[in-house]
Amino acid sequence: MLIATLIAAGRLDDRLVDRALGLLRELDPKARFGGWIDEGDAVDLRVKADAAAVRWALESLPDADVVVQPDESRFKKLLVADMDSTVIGQECIDELADFAGLKREVAEITERAMQGKIDFKAALRERVALLSGLEEDAIARCLAERVVPNPGAATLVRTMRVGGASALLVSGGFLSFAEPIAKLIGFDRVRANRLLFDGKQLSGRVEDPIVDGQAKLDALVEVREELGLRRQDVLAIGDGANDKPMIEEAGLGVAYRAKEMLIEAADAKIEHHGLDALLWAQGIRKKEWVRG
Repeated sequence: MLIATLIAAGRLDDRLVDRALGLLRELDPKARFGGWIDEGDAVDLRVKADAAAVRWALESLPDADVVVQPDESRFKKLLVADMDSTVIGQECIDELADFAGLKREVAEITERAMQGKIDFKAALRERVALLSGLEEDAIARCLAERVVPNPGAATLVRTMRVGGASALLVSGGFLSFAEPIAKLIGFDRVRANRLLFDGKQLSGRVEDPIVDGQAKLDALVEVREELGLRRQDVLAIGDGANDKPMIEEAGLGVAYRAKEMLIEAADAKIEHHGLDALLWAQGIRKKEWVRG
């Protein structure tokens, strides 16, 4: 039996629920209402069918997000999240490049890398090289002036932490951004790349080994094994091509406003809500949320 969590915050009425059940009963005549998580926002439907078919059917509903998963291990004990364009709304390297007057050039490379069109490591080195000579204080200014957490990020992380989960921020970006963002939002672990400096200026180089898609996967597996968890205990979220390996390894892999290739690999996608919608996917009611 599968749980299909239908999320349409502030818009989920009986008519939409009945429409969803009608779609599911084309797959399983015994599909049924499983109960409100928060009335008007999120509901569980129960169905016995292929998960991909259930997801495809319900994703046809307008302005709704859906998460389909087995009826077990629903609350995850490890959250693994990408940083840029997932936990925060920006690509830090693009914003940092703006201080050097190179945002357009760097952003174009970033976009191709996130779509999987060019090698991530080569793209990172190319972008960092363009930043050579930028003053170190540009990082602090960029953090203060440009970087904003995505809606629901802190609520998701803090609620899961209070529930006993660990939270790993893993990024192909830089520790100079990832460490303060992790502290701000509530992550207890962080992995990211380290920029190298010549005095107080960026050298144009990044320390090896580079955190790429494989390194993100390795970090997920390492922490999962350290904590003695199972695959189904892990929730991973990301938006780009280099998140694909960890998304595929997680018990629940979620594409957040993501590139198409990641959506195809993920178990679910979130397009219409903030990251806190993933608390509903875990059966957690609003009254239990720890607001960020």
